[in-house]
Amino acid sequence: MSTQIDKAAEVIKNAKHLTAFTGAGISVESGIPPFRGDDGIWSKYDPAILELSTYLEKPETVWPVIRKLFYNYFVAAKPNNAHKALASMERKVMLKGVITQNIDNLHQEAGNTEVIEFHGNSKTFICTHNPSHVASSQDVDFEQPYPKCPKCGHLTKPSFIFFGEVIPTGAFMKSEKHARECDVMLVIGSTGEVVPASNIPWLAKRNGATIIEVNPQPTTFTYNISDITLKGKAGEVLSELDAKL
Repeated sequence: MSTQIDKAAEVIKNAKHLTAFTGAGISVESGIPPFRGDDGIWSKYDPAILELSTYLEKPETVWPVIRKLFYNYFVAAKPNNAHKALASMERKVMLKGVITQNIDNLHQEAGNTEVIEFHGNSKTFICTHNPSHVASSQDVDFEQPYPKCPKCGHLTKPSFIFFGEVIPTGAFMKSEKHARECDVMLVIGSTGEVVPASNIPWLAKRNGATIIEVNPQPTTFTYNISDITLKGKAGEVLSELDAKL
């Protein structure tokens, strides 16, 4: 592993534009469960629970599940060593941006300032009756049968992406821009199974970027586009990598 980390460090040192692409795996060490795998969320719940149409029709049924799956974990979650390592790389003026599939806000809490949230964020809520009504999660009463807009009382929803919603245009365009401009991309904690997010590393590869993958197990990226594979927990691997930069 040390040889591979040395190789990855050398590639990063010579990079002109380094971008990170992160998935649920980077937050596992913060106590947030992944979506896939034997212990993943979708092994216990039907993904249909996050269909937008289901939420709009039966918010009182869907909301308790969303609160349990996401917010109960987010309250206690803190940035782990992987998040901190990426923030350190930004401070060293190496990392240009983080594209994340996650909605936990841990990259920002760790100190990264250029974070592109491909699937939105859990920290705000958008009113389903009047989209101009945006509220902080702190202003929403989580104990009601379903969350109501603090401004008008109608159903409000977390501003992360549900199944059936489109990716925010701004996030999509910024992600593609980084993918086209980067010459090195760190792919961390993503299985590569969720589209269109998983297309981003492939776009970077097609544009000539070197792909450095950090994952404990092989993924769809490993044998297809990854140039350097660092196998292990994200916190341990990235801490060691950052120490060599």
